[in-house]
Amino acid sequence: QVQLVESGGGLVQAGEPLSVSCAASGLTVSTSVMGWFRQAPGKEREFVACISYSGITRYADSVKGRFTISRDNAKNTVYLQMNNLKPEDTAVYYCALGFATYLPARASQYTYWGQGTQVTVSS
Repeated sequence: QVQLVESGGGLVQAGEPLSVSCAASGLTVSTSVMGWFRQAPGKEREFVACISYSGITRYADSVKGRFTISRDNAKNTVYLQMNNLKPEDTAVYYCALGFATYLPARASQYTYWGQGTQVTVSS
C-alpha cells in the first residue's frame, strides 16, 4: 500500500524559514514526479512546486525564488524548503506523487496524496 507522510509543518513568523518533508513508502519513487500543493481555508488546492525523478523542478510564480523543492530518491523523500515566508503562505501543505513524463501543475495529474501538514505564518 502506497503511503505519503508529510512532516515538519508548524507556526512561524513572517520572514522566517520552514522546511517540510514527505516520505513515501510502498513503492520506489525514483521514476515518479513528486509535488507539493497547498490549500488555504475557503480556497481551492493550488500547485506549489514539483520535481522530476532526475531533479528538474517547476514552481508556482507565487513561491519562485523563495521555495526550493528537492528529493532524495534513495530515501524516497521529497523536501520543500520555504524561505521568507509570508502570511499568505498559510495553508495545509500536501505532498503528491504521480507518473507523468512532464512536470504537472494540476492536482488531477497526481495519483497518491499525503494527509497534509499545517503551515501557519503570522504577521
